[in-house]
Amino acid sequence: MGTLVYDGRSAVITVDDRVLAHLRLVILAKFRRQESFSFSWTLGAVNGSGRGTVWLSPAIPVYFQFDGSKEPAINKEWIDALMTAANSPAGLSVIPEPTHT
Repeated sequence: MGTLVYDGRSAVITVDDRVLAHLRLVILAKFRRQESFSFSWTLGAVNGSGRGTVWLSPAIPVYFQFDGSKEPAINKEWIDALMTAANSPAGLSVIPEPTHT
């Protein structure tokens, strides 16, 4: 499980390393363009089964920590779908990885 830490303390989001690798690429691409956007996620049962949302801005530090040492394979279709979500009014959220058919 990887961790995304935003603003040093405000939001600590724990997700699978594979998911985090894809989120990192989308978030950093948006930041390179100086774009801010919302990111929403679902909390697991351990954390109360709720939802969370943060406003991500390139002006606020973000830190990605991976538990594993190996970079997972990147699914370009998933990156495209996540980027489409990030560019929408609803903002970025973790969506299921598209499967090849």
